[in-house]
Amino acid sequence: MKSYTEYLIFNTIKRQEFLNITQDVESAVKKSKIKEGICLVNAMHITASVFINDDESGLHRDFLAWVEKLAPYGRDRYQHNLTGEDNGDAHLKRTIMGREVVCAVTNNKLDFGPWEQIFYGEFDGQRKKRVLVKIIGD
Repeated sequence: MKSYTEYLIFNTIKRQEFLNITQDVESAVKKSKIKEGICLVNAMHITASVFINDDESGLHRDFLAWVEKLAPYGRDRYQHNLTGEDNGDAHLKRTIMGREVVCAVTNNKLDFGPWEQIFYGEFDGQRKKRVLVKIIGD
């Protein structure tokens, strides 16, 4: 069995935004030369997410509105913010949207269903963040 590791770096323009990282992950899979295996993609920050869904802007706006209803931004809303932080909501949003995805690799390509894409979800952005891509297999 072989393994390959790559780190993707992001610095979002907005505090909250989604980035389609499918091509970045596909590039890592290709570089890995692994024909059959799995690919783990995970956000290495506790206020960011990685998830799989459709690349449709209306859906993305729906996700952002939904998580904002569940965990609204506000300095005075969360016990975590009493430590001097203002991102208690971002921690909760990350938990809702998920930390990581695992994808099948078949014939050195991501083995996706129709419309599936990988997204990086940022909930406390505007600074440098990393995503781990780890591919294992033969």
